[in-house]
Amino acid sequence: MSKVAIIGGTGLTKLTNLTITGREVHVSKYGEPSAPLTRGLLVGKEVIFLPRHGAGHTIPPHKVNYRANITVLKNVGVEKVISINAVGGITTAMEAQRIVIPDQIIDYTWSRHHTFFDEGLNQVVHVDFTSPYCEELRQSIIAAARRDKLPIIDTATYAATQGPRLESAAEIDRFERDGCHIVGMTGMPEAALARERGLCYASIAVVVNKAAGRGKGVITMEEIEHNLVAGVDQVKRILEAVIPSL
Repeated sequence: MSKVAIIGGTGLTKLTNLTITGREVHVSKYGEPSAPLTRGLLVGKEVIFLPRHGAGHTIPPHKVNYRANITVLKNVGVEKVISINAVGGITTAMEAQRIVIPDQIIDYTWSRHHTFFDEGLNQVVHVDFTSPYCEELRQSIIAAARRDKLPIIDTATYAATQGPRLESAAEIDRFERDGCHIVGMTGMPEAALARERGLCYASIAVVVNKAAGRGKGVITMEEIEHNLVAGVDQVKRILEAVIPSL
């Protein structure tokens, strides 16, 4: 039974370097996950892959059934989750195609089902979220990338926004004043739900564009897709470097 799962985001609906050994359909008490679970071997190690936006990339960020995704992974015995996130770069260091391993997150989303502890409780449950990402897993990713001389930024605060629209320049200014370095639409409630279920969870974020007001003009899908190709290639190399150590 695999104890490591990879949740793929925009640009990573499948792992081309994954030798598939099976696919499984699961249903949770919260409904269906984004797609069937794909089991396979990555550099000889068993992993589970789940595309967050569905196999055909048809589920927008605010419609992802995050509770079902996390529940199904927990139910099949997963203990560690590596999340892949496409993000915009807010600060000057966050250039396109950079790989970032965030260590903090600020949640600007609303109306999403963001907790497992909202009904049928014997008592109110509060989960510590001081460090939203699993530091052990973060350090494993960082160490593996550095061993293979893969360039990364090892600390950043992720601004999680509602989507599916991109942000205004004024919103990005606000996020930077709040201390954020990158911005994306899928970081929450996924990270918090993983914490509530006791999963060791970390993110590999790919900067695919300069955030609104930080580049030379409007943000285009052509720009994002171009940077995704190069960025996801780096992500796959990092996954191949870190999976054996897990």
